[in-house]
Amino acid sequence: MLSEHQAPGLSSEAPLGRGVSLYIPQPSINATVREDILLSVEYSCVGVPTIEWKYTTNWGEQKIVEWKPGTQANVSQSHRDRVCTFDNGSIQLFSVGLSDSGYYSIKVTEHLGSSQFGTIILHVSEILYEDLHFVAVFLAFLATVAAVLISLMWVCNKCAYKFQRKRRHKLKESKSEEIELQDVEC
Repeated sequence: MLSEHQAPGLSSEAPLGRGVSLYIPQPSINATVREDILLSVEYSCVGVPTIEWKYTTNWGEQKIVEWKPGTQANVSQSHRDRVCTFDNGSIQLFSVGLSDSGYYSIKVTEHLGSSQFGTIILHVSEILYEDLHFVAVFLAFLATVAAVLISLMWVCNKCAYKFQRKRRHKLKESKSEEIELQDVEC
């Protein structure tokens, strides 16, 4: 049997089909803020066990949820609407935050009294690259707008240049006609 101080994720098989065995496939989980995470476990035992999850940090230990598979879970007030239980003993935490980092301990107890303990370490971090991604997208958008505006200014400049050339040409024609008319009158 495991003690509460055994390394995370370790378990032992129950001898001769008696007792409880517990398997933790991912004893350490890295997550980001607002992510939904699955604390996955698998157990085997005779009968229907009681499953209890606790959360431990530097500030102490807190019970998250306790239930027997097939029945309604008794979820603590602090995790109400943030946790989902599964009959295999796993739980899912919704929208984790930095304060959710810590040790998550599971205790599976069969009706005859034998227990098995396991621990999952959760580390939650902020996503800093999302801010950088936003800045990069915003700068790309500004560069695109600037390119469109420069193109429009170039087109307007070309149109204005052509308009001025036409106008100068017409003025030259009208002045030459006046000169010709004046020459004719003399």
